[in-house]
This record gives sequence, C-alpha cells and structure tokens, in this order.
Amino acid sequence: MTPPIVVHPPSATGGRKVTAHAESLGFAHRSEDVVEFLRRAGLDPADIQLDDPNLIEWRGGGPDVWE
Repeated sequence: MTPPIVVHPPSATGGRKVTAHAESLGFAHRSEDVVEFLRRAGLDPADIQLDDPNLIEWRGGGPDVWE
C-alpha cells in the first residue's frame, strides 16, 4: 500500500513538493513545513511521525534532505 503523503525529491532551487493522495499541499523547505501542511489537512501534529512509512513516502532522501 502506498502511503497517503508523498514528499517529492528536492527541486533544483531547494525545497520539496508535498502531496496527499496526489493533491498538492504545498512546497516545504524544512520538516516543520511538512508537519504544518499535514496539520492544515486535518492531522493532529501530536500524531504525525515523519519517519512513519505508512504515513509518508520520502522520495529522493529522508526528512533531513532539502537540497
């Protein structure tokens, strides 16, 4: 099963596109941005685990890769 959230590879200018079920949530420049996008989408920040592979698929590097 594919996780509902995808953090796409870093762009050439830095930052990463974040999608939920293929719908764009925004462009993150740090992991805190990802948490904020998910909060706005209705998730409780206390329940967000950035390393949870059932929630987030990190493409092109994990939560520490932004460039």
